Amino acid sequence: MSSGRTPGLPHVDAVTPAVLVLPGPVSRGETPRLCDEARALLEATRAGVIVCDVGGLGPPGLAVVDLLARLELTARRMGGRIRLRDPDPALHALLDLVGLRFETEGQVEQREPPLRVEEAVEPGDPAV
Repeated sequence: MSSGRTPGLPHVDAVTPAVLVLPGPVSRGETPRLCDEARALLEATRAGVIVCDVGGLGPPGLAVVDLLARLELTARRMGGRIRLRDPDPALHALLDLVGLRFETEGQVEQREPPLRVEEAVEPGDPAV
């Protein structure tokens, strides 16, 4: 007796995150509407992650920082988070300056190095 196998991995539930395209330039008046859109996307997809396409925002400023912080806060309140797609290097610098960290699509997660691991060994160094 043989049983047919279903294609793919039956125990894996692939969830594609929703994408929210942020048009530029952004004004403070648009922030509540975009937060409502983010909330609706999280409720509809239940993915837990919203990908915010920030490539069209243009030159970053404090309005962009405020928008991203409020979107992240909205997502966190819903049990999710946001991930940035196509951010400008200047946006990264500005976010670092104000102390905000966002996951970027395609970016390797940065972690602390393991404890007691020596990165380089010089000739003549004693063994530990």
